[in-house]
Amino acid sequence: MILEPSHRSGSIGWLRAAVMGANDGIVSTASIIVGVAAAHATQHSVFVAGAAGLVAGAMSMAAGEYVSVSSQSDTENADLEREKLELATQYDLEREELAAIYVARGVSHLLAVQVADELMAHDALGAHARDELGIIDLHRANPLQAALASAAAFFVGGILPVLLVIFVPDERIALAVVATSLVSLALLGVLSARVGGASAAKAAARVLFWGALAMTLTYGVGALIGTPV
Repeated sequence: MILEPSHRSGSIGWLRAAVMGANDGIVSTASIIVGVAAAHATQHSVFVAGAAGLVAGAMSMAAGEYVSVSSQSDTENADLEREKLELATQYDLEREELAAIYVARGVSHLLAVQVADELMAHDALGAHARDELGIIDLHRANPLQAALASAAAFFVGGILPVLLVIFVPDERIALAVVATSLVSLALLGVLSARVGGASAAKAAARVLFWGALAMTLTYGVGALIGTPV
């Protein structure tokens, strides 16, 4: 029986997109609400601003992630097509190239050539994609998956600050949103650290620092611009 190794690297792609989306959803939406609330806007105006920011942010995350990951996918596909051509026209050279990679990793030349021969006989393109190009099926770019994960995570992260506006009195909106958002950011940092096997304290500290800074700055802008001169 062959045991599959249990590693966390397979979750890096979707985890990065999900954490980035949720973090941006909390910070962006909460910051908009806090900034507008600091300008002494009505509860309805604050809600409209928050809801609009939530939808716009989710779509922006989806579009940006889709375009970015699509570019990565296009590059990977172009590299694979070029590798197919090289394998078809200069197979022996590609074999030596693959063997040289294994030699550089500490394998003897004779064994490296044998490994290259066997791997290429089984799946030449797969061997070169993995060891020469660094492209692994598990980590292949998936634009739609990344876009949906980012948009959904952004919406989930930003919906709570928007809902708070409905139930919290005008004078307490900013305080309630800041407090709730900081707690949410801390929990998000701990969750992402647990899934990724990293330090929970460091992850929470990072998101709390940048979240608090963003809300502080937008509150200052709202208070400054919203004050009659």
